[in-house]
Amino acid sequence: MSVCDDLLLCNFPKCRVKLSGRAWVTACSHIFCDQHGSGDFSRSPAVCPACNSTLSSKLDVVRTELSPSEEHKAMMLAGLRPEIILDICSRALTFWTYQVYQERLYQEYTYSKAEGHLKQVEKLYAHQVQSKDSELVAMKEEVNSLKKVLEEYKRKYSELSEKLMERNRQYHKLQGMYDGLRLRNIAMANRETNGERAPHDQFGAFGISMGNKFPAARTPPLRSNDGNLYAQTFFCTSPFDDAGNTTNASPRNKTDQQNLPLRGFKVNRM
Repeated sequence: MSVCDDLLLCNFPKCRVKLSGRAWVTACSHIFCDQHGSGDFSRSPAVCPACNSTLSSKLDVVRTELSPSEEHKAMMLAGLRPEIILDICSRALTFWTYQVYQERLYQEYTYSKAEGHLKQVEKLYAHQVQSKDSELVAMKEEVNSLKKVLEEYKRKYSELSEKLMERNRQYHKLQGMYDGLRLRNIAMANRETNGERAPHDQFGAFGISMGNKFPAARTPPLRSNDGNLYAQTFFCTSPFDDAGNTTNASPRNKTDQQNLPLRGFKVNRM
């Protein structure tokens, strides 16, 4: 296989496959694969798909073997004069050179098209990079502003935390004071309750019912020494002296009650 075998490609615009086996060669120096050549050159008159040239002669389109056998090679130019052989070889080399030139032009066209597309993509990419850079700068500024806001919130949070701790300390202090006052009030109420129960218990010790009460003390009549502010005599009666008191009366008879003497107490006023 020759080194230049890969350079022969189908000249059909959208085919561009590597040629092997049989191919169609035109007088306008174009070559096509067997598939496209058989389809386009079956019509009459034939038209070259590459350059739109009319191929009216019978020898304008030839179906040739790209890899001839050794026998075909030996008999192809046998019997021809050297100048004819050289002319045939020159025409064949000219066809090959034209194919190489066309392929180079096609590759240059493809390269220029790809380069133009690349420039457009580079422009678009540069524009996008510029916009992204501006967005990045804006985002950095926004991040810096948010950091400042975050620092401000942290400062306010620390201040509020300190105030909350101070309020909690005051609350616990007031709670302790409140608990102390409440316990003190409970203790005072218990003492008052115990103080009220003590006289009733004492009266019960003398055999008086808890539901009974002493009668109101009678004030004695005025006597000759009532004007003396330093010595006055007060008279008190026992529960048995009150004739009208039936509640605290003792079961003794009325005669015994009348014979009981009055008890007087002299109090010196200091």
